[in-house]
Amino acid sequence: MSRNIIIYGFALAVLLILMKWLEWRFIIFDHAIEVYSGALALVFTGLGIWLAVKLARPKVQTVVIVQPAPEAPQQEIDEKEMARLGLSGREQEVLQLMAEGLSNQEIADRLFVSLNTVKTHCSRIFEKLDVRRRTQAIEKSKRLRLIR
Repeated sequence: MSRNIIIYGFALAVLLILMKWLEWRFIIFDHAIEVYSGALALVFTGLGIWLAVKLARPKVQTVVIVQPAPEAPQQEIDEKEMARLGLSGREQEVLQLMAEGLSNQEIADRLFVSLNTVKTHCSRIFEKLDVRRRTQAIEKSKRLRLIR
């Protein structure tokens, strides 16, 4: 009895597969243009994706190498020019700190002096260098090699 059930089950499975195959075959015959155009569309879509990936990839790899800037050679301070202008050591210190971009208050804090003392030093520096602004004093002192 179980042998008959297996044979009938197998026969039904084969018949079902045959019917599905015939159904697909008739669908393909009835809609051949749609099936072929869909297959062609899939092929060209895959080709387009592959080509886009190939073309979008850069052929040359850019490598950025970051190197530290070379240090400028330390120039010697011209002591003769300092003596000629009459700049004191403290005025030279204030001038160097001005060149580093510190404000009057920051210079006062760094040198442990009052703000008025720094202002006095600045006005004397301006007078001795014959300038009116900090930027002019810094530029002229670098040109005369009074600061580094």
